[in-house]
Amino acid sequence: MSAQRANRPSTLSAVRDTIINCEACPRLRTYCLDVGRTRKAAFKNEVYWARPVPGFGDPQARVLILGLAPAAHGANRTGRVFTGDGAGASGDFLMAALKRAGFANISTSQRVDDGLHLTDAYIAAAVRCAPPANKPLPEEVERCLPHLANEIAHLPRLQVVVALGKIAWDAWLKLVTTSGAELPRPRPVFAHEAQAHLAPSTSAPVHPCTLIGAYHPSRQNTNTGVLTPRMYDAVFRTVRQSLR
Repeated sequence: MSAQRANRPSTLSAVRDTIINCEACPRLRTYCLDVGRTRKAAFKNEVYWARPVPGFGDPQARVLILGLAPAAHGANRTGRVFTGDGAGASGDFLMAALKRAGFANISTSQRVDDGLHLTDAYIAAAVRCAPPANKPLPEEVERCLPHLANEIAHLPRLQVVVALGKIAWDAWLKLVTTSGAELPRPRPVFAHEAQAHLAPSTSAPVHPCTLIGAYHPSRQNTNTGVLTPRMYDAVFRTVRQSLR
């Protein structure tokens, strides 16, 4: 048994605690705390979470949705992935699509007490701390991979991974290769609706799965029409068709 597997938290709740208490990336921890101290004017009276953000969703999920990182005034404030980054922003865009596809019970994600419940889906991020300018360093992405490995080790039914953007796509491929598996050749390239069928070794925490690419639901993409609700509906139809 590898040292990483031997040290893996024994429950998803324990994984969550490990993520929350992580101090592996000083640059990111400093930034998150600074944002939490200075705050945005609209949230000046709120106490920011300002810690690494664990995944959220159904432990029996067959679908993992992998984002980039917490937003400085979104998940870094609320403590839940894709939550609180503004009306109509990435959290609402994603949750509306998940609601239409039958994976979420409501179509917004603004507060941790909003009653949002995911069915057959789990949402996580490649990087668990908000990065300056939304740009984590490659070594910060790599340091976060054990957290993702620990989470998916406790998602036994996982079949499909939806990578929201190239960083999430590459992070998943990196996780697959570090688990001892070989990637298909040529190496899968990120694109919206791109698909790759991955079959890691049986000893790896990564399950055999279908990887599907999707543009990240940032305002830069959704406000310019690069990404539309119809495009996400098509992605999640593919997700449904890929489930066994």
